[in-house]
Amino acid sequence: MPSKIYTVEELTRSIRDDLEFNYPDLWVSGEISNLRRPASGHCYFTLKDAHAQLRVVLWRSQALLLRFELQDGLELLAHGALSLYEPRGEYQLVADRIEPRGLGALQLAFDQLRARLEAEGLFDPIRKRILPRIPRRIALITSPSGAAVRDFLKVMRRRFAGVQVLVLPVRVQGDGAAAEIAAAVASANRIGGFDALVVCRGGGSLEDLWAFNEETVVRALAASSIPTISAVGHEVDVTLADLVADVRAPTPSAAAEMLVASAHELRVRLGLLADRLGGAGRLRLERIRTRIERLRHHRALELPRRRISVRIQRLDELWAAWQRCAVARFESERRRLGAAAANLERLDPRHRLRQARQRLITAGVRLGERPRYHVGLRRARLELAGARLEGLNPLKVLARGYSVTFHDDRRTIVRHAGQVASDEPLWVRLHRGWLRCRLIQSQIDPEDSIDGIQ
Repeated sequence: MPSKIYTVEELTRSIRDDLEFNYPDLWVSGEISNLRRPASGHCYFTLKDAHAQLRVVLWRSQALLLRFELQDGLELLAHGALSLYEPRGEYQLVADRIEPRGLGALQLAFDQLRARLEAEGLFDPIRKRILPRIPRRIALITSPSGAAVRDFLKVMRRRFAGVQVLVLPVRVQGDGAAAEIAAAVASANRIGGFDALVVCRGGGSLEDLWAFNEETVVRALAASSIPTISAVGHEVDVTLADLVADVRAPTPSAAAEMLVASAHELRVRLGLLADRLGGAGRLRLERIRTRIERLRHHRALELPRRRISVRIQRLDELWAAWQRCAVARFESERRRLGAAAANLERLDPRHRLRQARQRLITAGVRLGERPRYHVGLRRARLELAGARLEGLNPLKVLARGYSVTFHDDRRTIVRHAGQVASDEPLWVRLHRGWLRCRLIQSQIDPEDSIDGIQ
């Protein structure tokens, strides 16, 4: 007989203890196959090479930390400890860390997400919108303490100080930064009134810029109804936010230059256009005047002085019309600027606060008048009901000389002479007071009825 006989459970447990003691910390490389993700969130797959395979389990808590997606055929490195799954007697690697071979985890996650979103058409150039020529209100989503916001505002003030910039402060790196950026994009669209939306931050590593590669940020920018500009990092840095935005700027300063033209350049250009317009008008009028003068002095034609006068008058009318057109053009521009100023005044929060305060006062006055109105209405209804009730009062009838006769119990009304016995005591109700009576004689006369009284 052998010295010791193991049960299957005892032997399996002993082997498991040996595996966990001898292989508590190791790295294994291989290719993923048979990947399964049940509803529990755990990941089960097999690592294999040309000659062997190893089962691997990655618990849900570790799977949620992966920045890339596991997929069959992916070469990776798995770190963990060996153990044994007792119900099947199979040894397996319980992984606590997964890294792709070759590319880094972030770069692989970037490539996977880029390919998936590109397949959905989010980066299609057809979706790109043109920026407004002269925006009046801009939403800037960035960190309020970074250099990017200072560079952007400095360029805006230098080029066109009249543009209103609303800074929506967010974190631009670290945990939770992507959620804040996506929420700020959605808030800008809910507020409305913006001509452009800019997301920006300074340069950094792939890890520093990762918030702008998150799917939530990319989809928020794609869903924005406001034209978007992405100015993330330096010119060599490319994020998914750059690809989905309508315009990509290499730096925050370049984004400000793309958005607004220089006010000085605009004034110079407008002046040149005005000079060209005036010069062209004067040149045309001078040519017409010269032609008229030539025709006037041409002896072969001998034009009548009257026709010449008409042409000269027409020339003066054209000159006056050109002047009116120029004045009207400048007046139109003045009204447009005035309307823009009025629109800014209308959007002033203090104006809205005054309107809300006035509505609150009006509502308070109405609330105070409503109870008095309802009390008066109910009082009128009560008085009308009392008048009707008073009209039906039986004492009113008794006041006209009628009376009501009751039996001795003073409850039962005598309606017919045959209802009363001889010498029966009775009670008679008058308009004021009662009479105690006793029947001496009764007479039943069919013709003697109240209906017969005229």
